[in-house]
Amino acid sequence: MDFQFSEEQSMLRDTLARYLADHYSFEARQAAIRSPAGWRASCWQALAQELGLLGAAFPERFGGLGGNAVEHTIVMEQFGRHLVVEPYLSTVVLGGGALLHGSETLAASWLPAIIGGEATVAWAHAEPRSRYCLHDVQASAARAQGGWRLDGHKAVVVAAPWATHLVVSARTGGSRRDRDGISLFWIARDAPGVTLQEYPTVDGSRAADIRLDNVFVPDGGLLGAEGEALTLIERLSDEAAVALCAEAGGAMSRMLGDTVDYARQRKQFGVPIATFQVLQHRMADMYVQLEQTVALTQVAAMQVGAQPTQRALAASAAKAQAGQAGRFVGQAAVQIHGGMGVTEELAVGHYFKRVTAIDLQFGSAEHHLRRYADLLYPVAA
Repeated sequence: MDFQFSEEQSMLRDTLARYLADHYSFEARQAAIRSPAGWRASCWQALAQELGLLGAAFPERFGGLGGNAVEHTIVMEQFGRHLVVEPYLSTVVLGGGALLHGSETLAASWLPAIIGGEATVAWAHAEPRSRYCLHDVQASAARAQGGWRLDGHKAVVVAAPWATHLVVSARTGGSRRDRDGISLFWIARDAPGVTLQEYPTVDGSRAADIRLDNVFVPDGGLLGAEGEALTLIERLSDEAAVALCAEAGGAMSRMLGDTVDYARQRKQFGVPIATFQVLQHRMADMYVQLEQTVALTQVAAMQVGAQPTQRALAASAAKAQAGQAGRFVGQAAVQIHGGMGVTEELAVGHYFKRVTAIDLQFGSAEHHLRRYADLLYPVAA
């Protein structure tokens, strides 16, 4: 495999890195997440209008730049370095991906709005008891004249308070854990019957629990074929997991860099603690864990378009590694910083919170290790 970025991909990375270095300091980020809005809409508009970033992975026919999942990882890696909270994952990777693969008509109508920063999306799939089982869906959709009526409860919908639209999964057939009978719907967040209970998350983002009470969705709001959405949900979940691995890599890179700098400055017994062999070994182990995460993420990004089993194996390998590495690197960074590592004023503790949250999104390390094993060695029926 060729892990070298193209000239266009390198320009995307460098342009975004410069913008975030100039406009997304840790202090500015902290002020934004503590504000009533919880994010900076002006920053989102700049990413869309000034940088053209939101269209990097979309086809040119919709106004994008013709990229793919590799562009997602480039963006998310830089977001991880700067703890960006703006909803790229939910809007571009998941919402945009659902439109792109689910409905040509809806994609033509709404992808240009996403690319232009005018529409933001939240992925409303997980439910209170579903854990990481993608086909455990209890929300229901019943046929109505001219469309559907949706009822149900979605849990921890990240970025929902900022969304203009929701992508919602619901059962149009079958029972709770059937693999068939799940459909996806495109819904305006302010549609009658949609109620949000909003709250901040531990990593500085915002989320909401969503109630759907007799929500009407016209026929044109169905993404894909009725009852056949699970294949798309699985693909988008893998793509989101890979994007999160890239974000985790960016966050770990920042934690490692900050830890090395601190160890060179902090002195004990009259010498920098970076000269202590045991800490040198710990920081070398942090570097190895980071590099393994980066390598597996690159492989997984190139396998997003592969056949489902190959894609799932690559995604689970990367996500399991990112979860374990994030825990190791975060714990080591905090320990080497000492008590300062868990203060609100120091960035390293916030990065540790973010990689911890990443591990829980779209499947923990333990879940993906089990999934990888099950894919490699399926149990005979």
